Amino acid sequence: MVPTGLARWQAALGASIPFAAHLPEGLVPALLERPVAVPGSHPLDWPGKQALAVHDSAPLCAETPEALLDEAVTSAAAMFVRNNGGIPPEPADPDAWSFTVDGEVQAPLRLTVAELAARFRVVTLQLQLECGGNGRAFHMPAARGNPWRQGAISNGAWTGVRLRDVLLAAGLKDSAAYTGHYGADPHLSGSSQPAISRGMRIAKAMDETTLLAFRLNGEPIPHLHGAPLRLVVPGWPGSLSQKWLTRIWVRDRPHDGPGMGGTSYRIPARPIEPGQAHDGADFVELESMPVRSILSSHAHGARLPAGTRTLDLRGAAWAGDLTVRRMEVSRDFGASWQDMDFAEPANRHAWQRWTGQVDLPADGYYEIWYRATDSEGRTQPLHATNWNPQGYAANPLGRSGLLIG
Repeated sequence: MVPTGLARWQAALGASIPFAAHLPEGLVPALLERPVAVPGSHPLDWPGKQALAVHDSAPLCAETPEALLDEAVTSAAAMFVRNNGGIPPEPADPDAWSFTVDGEVQAPLRLTVAELAARFRVVTLQLQLECGGNGRAFHMPAARGNPWRQGAISNGAWTGVRLRDVLLAAGLKDSAAYTGHYGADPHLSGSSQPAISRGMRIAKAMDETTLLAFRLNGEPIPHLHGAPLRLVVPGWPGSLSQKWLTRIWVRDRPHDGPGMGGTSYRIPARPIEPGQAHDGADFVELESMPVRSILSSHAHGARLPAGTRTLDLRGAAWAGDLTVRRMEVSRDFGASWQDMDFAEPANRHAWQRWTGQVDLPADGYYEIWYRATDSEGRTQPLHATNWNPQGYAANPLGRSGLLIG
């Protein structure tokens, strides 16, 4: 006899569930628990962009469905959008756009984009850019902020100069410990205060993959994505990758701009009770992002032809400052796992593409579960852990529901 709950689920799905016996107690099929459409979102309508899922219009924030991230190098059209303020006017002459480096330096600099490209070595690197709130939708109870699933991630080919080279040209003082970043994006209130101003430890600023970027995938950066000059700080929260960059303030202490302190881009040093109000007094900065993976070959909710017995799977995985050492997939609700093949990153801080194949015994409803393990042995958990009020660093394994027949 079919259990009542299972019968109800199969009726709702319009399909049998071949591996229902392995469905963990209390777990609802992903296609019923997490519909294809993101509640409250609508498709982005923006020149040159794909139909991303808009979470907010003021400021504009839009997520890329995993199936649109099937490129080894993310196109500008498919890149997620995360703003904290308004979008500034486009400059008449992008090459004349200037920014300053000041504070704890021997010789403050004011440089145009043209001067940057002429004076310093220009490099191109594939780099992760990920919102600190990626995965927020999986925290329970719900946390504040945009309900990102797994698609606030990109891996573009960014061209620019190393921030390290510019800081060395300015001459860092011994007191240099932190940076503070400023951009031209206006505050939504119309006030003169920055929409966001975050900073990082000087060691990350001096990392060889931290760039002052002015091109994306061989073209000028689209204005929506921070042209004519932006920071790219890979592997750490994307809020550090200041768009429309105007200033880098080198400081002798942690930066205290909008978006720093309290619970902003900070996580509990020790677990707290989910749902608990907290001022973040003993939180720590979210720096290297946690291990995560996506499935890009098959969209969540896809229906495949009857008789499909083999799935060729592919996706991407990444782990902040670390690398991925294992990628696994399950077709039977985690009862068994298969290792997938995965590539080494194109360069440090690029994501890693993975591929593999699974067999299906019959038509019906399946969930492809996918999880990555980082180079220090941490694996994506079944459920989001370390709940925090703003929902950072949730990295549960992926669950994609598919219908066969």
